Amino acid sequence: MMSKWTHPGGKLREQGAASLTDAELLAILISTGIREKPAEKIAKEVLAEFGSLEGLANQPLERLLVIKGLSDRKIIRIAAAFELAYRLAGHKGNPSK
Repeated sequence: MMSKWTHPGGKLREQGAASLTDAELLAILISTGIREKPAEKIAKEVLAEFGSLEGLANQPLERLLVIKGLSDRKIIRIAAAFELAYRLAGHKGNPSK
């Protein structure tokens, strides 16, 4: 079935979170892009830079500033999401501090 949504958030709502790629999930956290660079493109660049979500999770926050389009606010949102996932996995405190 062809999705009527062009934004990953709509796809998540329509088809469920499991149907999204890592880049689409990351784009939801990034929320908005910059001129001529939508959030999904920024998300793909982040994953290309760090290799995977796991590679991204193990980076100090300052390393994310190399990606054009990631502001402090967006980086903090990503870090908070990783911390939530880490805690859900039964751990306390992010090991990448």
